[in-house]
Amino acid sequence: MTDTASASALGAAMAVADRTPAGLTLARLEGLQLQPAPINPDWVLEGTPQARAVQLASGQDRYANMSVWDCTDGRFSWYFGCDEAVYILEGSVTVTGPDGEVRTLTAGDTAYFPAFTWFEWQVHGYVRKVAFCHDVVPPLARLPLRIYARLSRIKARLYTAAFGVPPEKRRRAS
Repeated sequence: MTDTASASALGAAMAVADRTPAGLTLARLEGLQLQPAPINPDWVLEGTPQARAVQLASGQDRYANMSVWDCTDGRFSWYFGCDEAVYILEGSVTVTGPDGEVRTLTAGDTAYFPAFTWFEWQVHGYVRKVAFCHDVVPPLARLPLRIYARLSRIKARLYTAAFGVPPEKRRRAS
């Protein structure tokens, strides 16, 4: 969901999911209150597609999220500003890639759309999907993250060597 209106609708409706103290996020798809997530009018090619969405979960670093999105009949271009994997729950959509390849997705199908690409969507009546979105981190910005991850692994190994158990398994003294 890269369109500003769509992103704001997703954030506004975040309260539908239940998050446990351990961070597990649970949501029931039936009865979700999807909010209007208008498609940019400049992208609409045919019809008057009406899109709605609700964000179910977001990663701690805010680079990843999961949402449910639906849309009525219409044809439009869609810009993927992030990597997005989808699972079609209901209905069907025909997508045309930048290379002209055409694929129809129906309930039970999955697809992956790479960041920074345009695809044409032709919704046949109605489509509902679960979307797993991940913002792309620029290569230069990844270096500090890789260093941090490496240092965390070294710290865990040293801790395990010193105490005989990994840090996450050691019980704190009360």
